[in-house]
Amino acid sequence: MGFFDSDIVQQEAKQLFEDYQALVGLGSKYGKFDREGKKQYIEQMEAMMERYRIFMKRFELSEDFMAQMTVQQLNTQLGQFGITAQQMFDQMHQTLERMKGEIEK
Repeated sequence: MGFFDSDIVQQEAKQLFEDYQALVGLGSKYGKFDREGKKQYIEQMEAMMERYRIFMKRFELSEDFMAQMTVQQLNTQLGQFGITAQQMFDQMHQTLERMKGEIEK
């Protein structure tokens, strides 16, 4: 069975995408959130990034050809922007930390 043939992988990918889209949509109203709403949004984004990091690690560890191709495609796409996957996660973490700092002011 291939990596993408797994019902678990398909369901997690679908759920990650749907949850991410919902958070992005919600993020467009971030400026209107009260302090507690901003905290909750940041916490949800942190949880989303961790889920995504774990999901991508599964791709990296898989010996499945299509999983490896997916990792390579992501690396190629990010490379066009001059960053690695780790740098992408680091930048997102820094952004969320900056957002937390702004809430505390």
